[in-house]
Amino acid sequence: MKALGFSSNDTSAQLLEQSTPQATAHDLLIKIDAIAVNPVDTKVKASIKAPISPAKIVGWDATGTVVAIGDHVELFKLGDNVFYAGDVTRPGCYASHQLVDERIVGHAPTSLSVTEIAAMPLTSITAWQALFSRLRINKKHDAGKNILIIGGAGGVGSIAIQLAKKVAGLNVITTASRSESEQWCRKMGADHVINHHSEMVLQYRTLGLRDPDYILCLNDTDRHFAAMAELIAPQGLICSIVGTQQKHDLDCLKSKSAGFVWEFMFTRSMFKTSDMIEQHHLLNTIAKLLDDGILTSTLNHVIGPLTTENIEKAHIKLLSGSTIGKLVLTSI
Repeated sequence: MKALGFSSNDTSAQLLEQSTPQATAHDLLIKIDAIAVNPVDTKVKASIKAPISPAKIVGWDATGTVVAIGDHVELFKLGDNVFYAGDVTRPGCYASHQLVDERIVGHAPTSLSVTEIAAMPLTSITAWQALFSRLRINKKHDAGKNILIIGGAGGVGSIAIQLAKKVAGLNVITTASRSESEQWCRKMGADHVINHHSEMVLQYRTLGLRDPDYILCLNDTDRHFAAMAELIAPQGLICSIVGTQQKHDLDCLKSKSAGFVWEFMFTRSMFKTSDMIEQHHLLNTIAKLLDDGILTSTLNHVIGPLTTENIEKAHIKLLSGSTIGKLVLTSI
């Protein structure tokens, strides 16, 4: 098979020729049609401190076709079209083929193009788990409550806005720092948009809304922690996907009996949790919501085929911190 790999954190991707892996146990061998890039790709590349061989294949967001199955596979058959994020502890999707455990793979939507599909899995899993597992939003009983999504125009924010609005029925306030990202957030379904580069507490309260019952932080937890602690409603919950570089005093949440939780999309596959199959069910639900027209793909730009040059372009865009929606590449 062909793949793109990184041998160190300061080199460009290199084209690799490797033996196609064999599917065993619960694994599917998937022939990849399209992939999406995410900040985790550049973070994993940056973690390669010394030259390594073989080069590391990153990328955890793809769609493709099942071409071989392990002897314990029960959820899929040969020829099935699938989409998935994968497992960060295993080789990624910058490749023509990839092995993925069936329990973290979903049946792909049938009404979207492969590039529209590739944009969805990692961010959909992250947003769904953040909203419905970590923040414990009840889709039947919490409609009408307020959620503040900090950083709404990125990949996770784009689908989190849709899920919060169209599935949970929340009043969605999000943040954006530029006019084009504000327009994108409104297109995704945000009710209100404020600027996280300005005084966020004042802007929020100027809207005349109740303090948010939920806050989902997708942008610089360190910078926004104090504002989140001030804004969160009594007995509310804050969830972040962005790691911190500073220490924060959780006692500031005590008088409100408010909580702070993390969402890391790879937890289930990394620790082989007993509920790992929930990501399979989750992706199937996302596929149906997409096919039913309740959700829309967050694809914003197809860079081109998976080449060393195009991956370099994609990583530059990711590292700029100004990406709107998702960036996708077609198969190698």
